[in-house]
Amino acid sequence: MLETGEHRINERFRGFLPVVVDLETGGFNAGTDAILEIAASIVRMDDEGLLSVHRTVSYNVKPFEGANIEQAALDFTGIDPWHPFREAVSEDEALTEIFRVVRKEIRDQGCNRAILVGHNAHFDAGFVNAAVERCSIKRNPFHPFSHFDTATLAGLAYGQTVLARACSEAGIAFDNNEAHSAAYDAERTAELFCEIVNRWKESGGWMPKFD
Repeated sequence: MLETGEHRINERFRGFLPVVVDLETGGFNAGTDAILEIAASIVRMDDEGLLSVHRTVSYNVKPFEGANIEQAALDFTGIDPWHPFREAVSEDEALTEIFRVVRKEIRDQGCNRAILVGHNAHFDAGFVNAAVERCSIKRNPFHPFSHFDTATLAGLAYGQTVLARACSEAGIAFDNNEAHSAAYDAERTAELFCEIVNRWKESGGWMPKFD
């Protein structure tokens, strides 16, 4: 169980636990295109009300049967879905394990539900929801349609909507050679989300009053 001070995140986001999610996919169509990688970064709040990245869970994912994979997507990400050393797991296993981690964090932080944070969040949420339906997963810990979008938030905070440029403006190191892996992008997106929320607090923006 976490210390009492670390439960403040539930009041900051109205009972929701923000969890940063990033996916690498075989295209742009959530209904037909493969998920190739998925990562989720957990954030926590300290006694001063500041967010930081706690941990990241990630999986290489086997394309589901009949999935479409565009060569242009593979060229962009550099992923080889059939590499023998990928140690990929099924969509079902990847989502089940990530959801297990998220549900435990929801309980530990005293939250009611998770809310997906993503850079262009509707893209990632669309693929997650499609896979949940495809795998007949009954317990999805994420809100079904509400999300936090760091592209929008970064446009407001820094005048940038591209992840690498927003990170640069925020003073977050970003290596383009590491980009387009789910784990790397999830962690940079999580750092960006934390930086924006923390900057808002430090500039006098609203925060809950804690006893």
